[in-house]
Amino acid sequence: MTLRLLQHVGVDGTRSVIAATSEGAAFVTGVDSVRALAERAIADGTDLAAAIAACGTGDSVDIAAELAAGRLTSPIDHVDPAHLIMTGTGLTHLGSAEGRDKMHRAAADAEKQTDSMRMFLEGVEGGKPAAGTRGQQPEWFYKGDGSGLVAPGAPLTMPNFAEDGGEEPELAGIYLIGPDGTPFRLGLCLANEFSDHVTERHNYLWLAHSKLRQASLGPELLVGTPPQHIEGASRIHRDGALLWEKPFLSGEANMSHSIANLEAHHFKYDLFRRPGDVHVHFFGTATLSFADGVTTREGDVFQIEAAPFTLPLRNTLTKAAPQPVVVKAL
Repeated sequence: MTLRLLQHVGVDGTRSVIAATSEGAAFVTGVDSVRALAERAIADGTDLAAAIAACGTGDSVDIAAELAAGRLTSPIDHVDPAHLIMTGTGLTHLGSAEGRDKMHRAAADAEKQTDSMRMFLEGVEGGKPAAGTRGQQPEWFYKGDGSGLVAPGAPLTMPNFAEDGGEEPELAGIYLIGPDGTPFRLGLCLANEFSDHVTERHNYLWLAHSKLRQASLGPELLVGTPPQHIEGASRIHRDGALLWEKPFLSGEANMSHSIANLEAHHFKYDLFRRPGDVHVHFFGTATLSFADGVTTREGDVFQIEAAPFTLPLRNTLTKAAPQPVVVKAL
C-alpha cells in the first residue's frame, strides 16, 4: 500500500499528522509534525512506517474534506523557516520524443548549441550513472527558505516587480538532515515551482532572479521508493473556465538524471548537510503554459494533479503591493 503523510491544523490551531493509504486515513498519535515523526524514526533507527506503527493511530479522517475546508497545510515545514531550504534542478526531464529530436538536430550545429542545450545533452549522456559512480552535475538553483513555502489552497504571490508568475508542475524531494549530517529522504510531493519565465527568457543569467519566488507543495508526502513513472495534468482556470491544460510526465523513466544523481550533487556540499535542516528540492519539469504562449494574470488558478497522489494542488495567482526598500548607512 502506498503510504502518504499529511499535516493538519485544526480550527483551534492544534497541529496533527495524518497517515493515509488506500484503506483510509487516520491521525497519528503523539506527534504534531512530519518533521517530528521523522526525527523519531531517525532516533529509533527505523523508517516512517515503523515510526507510525510505534506511535499508533487514532480517529479516521476524510482528507479530501479537510483539504476543501482549508485545514491541510504543507506536508513539511520547520519551526524556524530559515532552516528550511528550497532548491531545485533544471533541464532534467526528457519531454516529448519530438522535443528531443528537435534538440538533437539543433545540437548538431555547433553555432546553434546554447549552454542550456549542452547541459541538457550532457545530462542525457551522463545523468544516470552506474551505482557507486558520480554522474554529470545538473543545473542547480536556490529557491529560497521556508518563508516562501505556500500551503495548498493559499495564494501564490508574485512580487510587484515580477514580469511574470508562471506555474511549473513537478515533483519535489523532501529531506531531513540527521544528527550526524546524513540526509534522509522522507518522500516526494507534488509541487508548483512557481517562477518568472519572462525574466528568465530575457537573459539566462537572470535565472537566479527568476527563481527567487514562492513555491507550493501538494498536501501529500508520498513515502517509500519513488515511482519510475508519474503522469499527471497541469491546468489553469480563469474566471471559472479552463484556460489551459496539458499532461506532464515525471519520475526517473521520464528524466535524463536519476534522483540519486540529483541528490548526490546537492548534498555533496557541507552547507546542505547541517543537522536538523529540512530541504525541499524540486526535480524539474518539461511542461509549462508559458511555452505555449500563455500569459498569466491575477486571479488565475493553477491546478496540478497526478497519481498516486490522490489530492490536487491548487493555488490562485496574486501580486504583491509595492514595497520600497531604502538602505540606510550606519
